[in-house]
Amino acid sequence: MSNQNNQDSQNNQQQEEKSVYFEDFNFSSKILDGVKAAGFKVASPIQALSIPFIQQGKDVIAQAHTGTGKTAAFALPTMDKLTFKDGVEILVITPTRELANQVSDEMYMLGKHADVRTVTIYGGKSSKRQLDLIGRGAQVVVATPGRLLDLLGSKQLKNFNPSFVVLDEADEMLDMGFLEDIQKIFKYLPENRQTLLFSATMPQAIKNLANQILNEPEFIGVTKKETTNADITQQYYVIEEHERDAAITRIIDAYDVEKSILFCRTKREVERVSTHLIAQGYATKGLHGDMEQHQREEVIKGFRSGALEILVATDVAARGLSVADVTHVFNYHIPFDSQSYVHRIGRTGRAGKKGIAITLVSPLEYKELQKIKKAVGTSMSHAIIPSRDHVNKIYIDRFAQSIIDSSINDDATSILESIGDTTDVQTLLLKTISLMLEKKSVSGPDQIGLSSDQLEKWLERNDRSRSDHNGNRNSRRRRPSNRDYNNRDRNRNRDSNRDRNSNRDYSKDSNNRDRNNNKDSNRDSNNNRDRDRNRDGNRDSNRDSNNRDRKNYGSDKRKDSYQGSGERRSRRK
Repeated sequence: MSNQNNQDSQNNQQQEEKSVYFEDFNFSSKILDGVKAAGFKVASPIQALSIPFIQQGKDVIAQAHTGTGKTAAFALPTMDKLTFKDGVEILVITPTRELANQVSDEMYMLGKHADVRTVTIYGGKSSKRQLDLIGRGAQVVVATPGRLLDLLGSKQLKNFNPSFVVLDEADEMLDMGFLEDIQKIFKYLPENRQTLLFSATMPQAIKNLANQILNEPEFIGVTKKETTNADITQQYYVIEEHERDAAITRIIDAYDVEKSILFCRTKREVERVSTHLIAQGYATKGLHGDMEQHQREEVIKGFRSGALEILVATDVAARGLSVADVTHVFNYHIPFDSQSYVHRIGRTGRAGKKGIAITLVSPLEYKELQKIKKAVGTSMSHAIIPSRDHVNKIYIDRFAQSIIDSSINDDATSILESIGDTTDVQTLLLKTISLMLEKKSVSGPDQIGLSSDQLEKWLERNDRSRSDHNGNRNSRRRRPSNRDYNNRDRNRNRDSNRDRNSNRDYSKDSNNRDRNNNKDSNRDSNNNRDRDRNRDGNRDSNRDSNNRDRKNYGSDKRKDSYQGSGERRSRRK
C-alpha cells in the first residue's frame, strides 16, 4: 500500500498546480448556489484532488494542512449525492464539540439552498433534544465519539444507516484516546458505506485504522515535504524561564496583533497568563477543558466576533477550533511533540491568508525545538525580542498613522470650541498627543531574551561542560595498568605489616593495662574494706549513745511525774 500511496501522492502533486473551478465538478445548481454564497470560486488543492474520487464512490484517505478546506472537500460531493429519503445519510465524526459545531454550521451554509438539514450531537447538551431534531428529518449528523457511542449502544438511534461516514481530524481523535470508541462505533454502522478519512498528519496508527475501516482507499496527500502550511512564517525567541510573561507582552506590543491564539500547557497556566494580559490592557479570555459548555461557547463566540483580541487556550480546548482571520499563534511553552506543534500553528494562515507562528523557548528547551523542526521538516528563524525603545518608536509611528487616518468627530469640534483661544493650536495638539501617549507605555526591562551570539555562547558552554563531564566519567572508568596493580600489591603488603605491628603493640599494651588494672583493683578493695570497718564502728558507737540518751530521758520523765503528783496531793490537802 505504501508504494501505491507514494505514486498517488506524486500524481496529486503534479495535478496540484492546475486551477480547478467548482463549476468543473458538475454539482447540482442548488449546491453551486451554496458555493457562490460562501464566496468560493477556485477549489483548493485538497478539494480539487479529493472531490472527483468521492464522486466516483471510492473510499478516500486525505492528508492536508489544517485550514486548507477539508470540510468543503467532503461536504460538497456527499451532499450533492443525497437522496432525501427517511433517515440520516451523512455521518461526520469530529474529536471536539467546537469542531462539531463548526463543521455543522459550514455544511448548513453550503447546503441550505438544497434544503439540507444538519444536527450536531455532543455531550453537555440534552440528548433527548438532539434525538428529536434527528427525528424531524435531518440528513446530516455531526457528532463527537463519546455521545455518538452512547446513543448507538443504548439503541436510541433507530434506523441509523448512513451511506457516507467521514472521520475529520482523525489524528486528533487518536491523540485524545478515541481509537477504541471509533472501532466500536464502526461495528454499529452498515458495511455498505463510503468512508472518508481526513487528517493533518498521517502516523502509523491512522494507517492501521484505515486498513480496518476503509475499502481499497485512494490516498491523497498535498503536504509536499513539509507538514506545516507554507503561508505561515515560523519564528522562535530564546528567553530565560522567568522572562516569559515580559517576552510575550513585548512581542504582542511590537506586532500589530489583531486576533491571536496563545497556547499554554495547563489550565492553571491559562488562567494566570490570561489574567496577566488583561492587566496589560488586552481583551483576553481563557479557554480550557474544565469550563462548562456554555462558558466555552460564549468565549469562542466573543473571539469569532472580534470582541477578544487574544484567546489563551490549552491544546485540548483548542483542538479543531476554526476561526477566520487569526493573524498570530503564540506558543507560551514548547509543545510536547511535533504533531501538537502542527495543529497549534494550523490555527493561522488559513484559506490562503498569511499567518505568523511564534514560539518561546528557553536555552534548555532549544534542543527539543530542533527535534520538532527536524520531525516537521519546516524552517524556523531565530528572532530577537525588540527593545523597549524600539517598541516605543513602533507605537509612536502607528499612533501617528492612526491620527492621519482617523475622521473628525463632532465632539472633538465642541471640545476645541470650549478651549477657545487660551492655547495655540500647536501646543494644544502636543498636549493631546502627550495625553494619549500616557495611556500606553511599554513595560518590562529594556532587553529581554538572548541574542544570537548569546545563544551560540551558551550552546558552546553547555557542550563543553557536557564533554568535560563525559571525560571525567571516562577517566574514572580507566582500565588499570600493570603499574597500578604493582602499586596496589605494595600498598597491601605495607598495610598488612602495619596491621601486624599494631596488633603486637596492642597486645603489649593490653598486658600492661591488665596488670595495672589488677593492682588498682586490689588497692580499691583494701580501701573499701577499711571504709566499711570505720562505718560499722561509727554505727555501733552511735547506737550506744542513743541508748544512753533514751535511758536518761526516761528517768527524767519519771522524776517529773512524781514531782507533779506530789504537788497535786499537797494542793488537794
